[in-house]
Amino acid sequence: MGRTIPSYRIAIEMERSKWKIFRERLDKKDRKEFDKMFSYARLYNCAASNACRPQLIHPILMSIILEQYKQSTKLQNDTVNKQTNMKKEI
Repeated sequence: MGRTIPSYRIAIEMERSKWKIFRERLDKKDRKEFDKMFSYARLYNCAASNACRPQLIHPILMSIILEQYKQSTKLQNDTVNKQTNMKKEI
């Protein structure tokens, strides 16, 4: 008999539990951002269901992605704030 392969949604939760220690070591603010970032994985269930599992470089890449995500979010918020301020001045 073959092995049962979990659905992608279940696999996401299994993977999230593997990152528990990493998440716990982050600052509270970073944990919130990490959780928000991880939730985006569900948006691409169909495409990601065929993806392979990451290897040894996994923690390094996740750290880089998290930092890039934080910077991108900050830039986006700054842009929205500037646009709002410009509209108020007009």
